[in-house]
Amino acid sequence: MAITYKSAGVDVSKIKQSQAAIGKIISSTHGLSKIAKIAHGFGHYAGIVEISGGNLLATHTDGVGTKVMIANMMKKYDTVGIDCVAMNVNDIICVGATPISFVDYIAANKNDQKIFKKIVEGLAKGAKKAGVPIVGGETAIMPDLIAGKGFGFDLAGMVVGLLSKKQMVLGNSIKSGDVIIGAKSTGLHSNGYSLARKVLLSKYSIKDKIKGVGVLGNTLLSPTEIYVKPVLEMLDKCKINGLAHITGGAFTKLLRLKKTGFNLDCMPNPPPIFGLIQERGVKTDEMYKTFNMGVGFCVVAPKDQAAKIKSIFRKHKIASQEIGNITNKKGVFVNSKRIA
Repeated sequence: MAITYKSAGVDVSKIKQSQAAIGKIISSTHGLSKIAKIAHGFGHYAGIVEISGGNLLATHTDGVGTKVMIANMMKKYDTVGIDCVAMNVNDIICVGATPISFVDYIAANKNDQKIFKKIVEGLAKGAKKAGVPIVGGETAIMPDLIAGKGFGFDLAGMVVGLLSKKQMVLGNSIKSGDVIIGAKSTGLHSNGYSLARKVLLSKYSIKDKIKGVGVLGNTLLSPTEIYVKPVLEMLDKCKINGLAHITGGAFTKLLRLKKTGFNLDCMPNPPPIFGLIQERGVKTDEMYKTFNMGVGFCVVAPKDQAAKIKSIFRKHKIASQEIGNITNKKGVFVNSKRIA
């Protein structure tokens, strides 16, 4: 029997139904502010409000997910903070916003100053790479809520960004013939870990050294790439029609930009960690619906902008390539097979 994200306890279709129900409730609050008007609400990579002088304020919140369990298994806590920053800043740039401030939230079952220090060192490292100041945060000690004999914790953050109406990128301009440029990921990033843990740890130990992969736990802890600086530069220098951070739901996420056709017919060979997961019984289409498969960020642009976009990624030491194009056939297709 094939193993799926659903069988690992995460039913993406049911989650989308919950999100739709939540969205209806959230929209009932959109007229409450007297000083800010909703420019774009629930359903994209960030919420946007119009503030004084026509400026726009974007906000987004996200966490690291069950990757924190790998950090606990490895007793290595200095990288998950990078993931926390990345999961927030990589999303907010997808609407064209420049991140300007970040706050974090650490919930733990006990106070451990050494571990907190390591987590925050990672947050600071991620913030420096993104060029965003950390302006505050919260640490909550909740022994009755967070389980675990040792140290148990969860980590989340929130980012605020600024943009003008002219800078807003929501995907409306995407058209048939545009190219899709994929920027290389550094591994699993921070998504699909419930499935990855289920299939990998049923066979391997977290400390096993695997040919082509290395020490499994270290590979699983590879921090999420931060795409802020190259994307902000290309927003300034190139014509960009759509931006997508490939996170939960993987390439099905592209449809939140525009209900059109995303033809991914030139995907790179995924890093060995993805092959290791797949050989444990996860089908190809499930892999592309759950994991980034080596592409952590997508840029949709007119074909004549592709060379410049790839050059900017290269300048920032991030490999990229054209992975597909926009068509009129609605849906997301990987090597001609529809996944969404």
